[in-house]
Amino acid sequence: MKVLRKMISINEELCDGCGQCVPGCEEGALQIIDGKAKLVAEKYCDGLGACLGECPTGALKVIEVEADDFDPEAVKELLTEQGRAIPNHMPEPESLRLGSAKPAHGGCGCSGSRIEAFAPAASPCQQANVPTDAEAGPSQLTHWPIQIRLVPADAPFLKGADLLLTADCVAVSVPGYHERFLPGKKVLMGCPKFDDVALYEQRLTEIFATSGLNSITVLEMEVPCCANFSRIIMKALKNSGADIPAEKIVFTRTGQLKAKTTLDQPVPL
Repeated sequence: MKVLRKMISINEELCDGCGQCVPGCEEGALQIIDGKAKLVAEKYCDGLGACLGECPTGALKVIEVEADDFDPEAVKELLTEQGRAIPNHMPEPESLRLGSAKPAHGGCGCSGSRIEAFAPAASPCQQANVPTDAEAGPSQLTHWPIQIRLVPADAPFLKGADLLLTADCVAVSVPGYHERFLPGKKVLMGCPKFDDVALYEQRLTEIFATSGLNSITVLEMEVPCCANFSRIIMKALKNSGADIPAEKIVFTRTGQLKAKTTLDQPVPL
């Protein structure tokens, strides 16, 4: 039902897609889509404007318009699907309180999010399955899934692991990514520009606090939006209270090594 009420409005000309407004919206009503902040649906926005102070460019404002009424139950379902915590002033959706299964770690329930462990092709027999026209060696991936938003904090393959946190573009830009960085590591991937920053912080905090990681290696690109990846990881480390050695490696857009640092102190190349 359409009602006259307050609603967030986004000036796309001012929005630079930084994503800082996304975690500022407790209802999950904002997402970065095609490089711009978007309102997912009118029913998810309560019109209070808590996200306004998070926008560095002034692209957000509250206006009064005729829109779908705010739907708290729909918001709870959305947050549950996103794997985000439901605010204290919002109890869990009725379906969950009645005992329905909660979606696994914010995933979609499809087979692509099922946890699997497997060995990379190493023996001659295994390598025989690699197509003869393949120029690269066999895959070094040892587990599934790999997207941060799909991996639960208690995934067995994370226990005591050397964790490789990779910004999505790195795997496409950097030559020999598999051979250079995957051996001996468990990889999680994500995009700090287009994905849910709050979900990343929450998921990584849980992983750092419970998995007993041996080390963390962060791979990111030189572009400004990618720098938020290491900031998310540093915040999650602080929130978790875990003491895990962490290294950051930055690449140019053409896949060349640009810098190598710890997450708090530069290390000369």
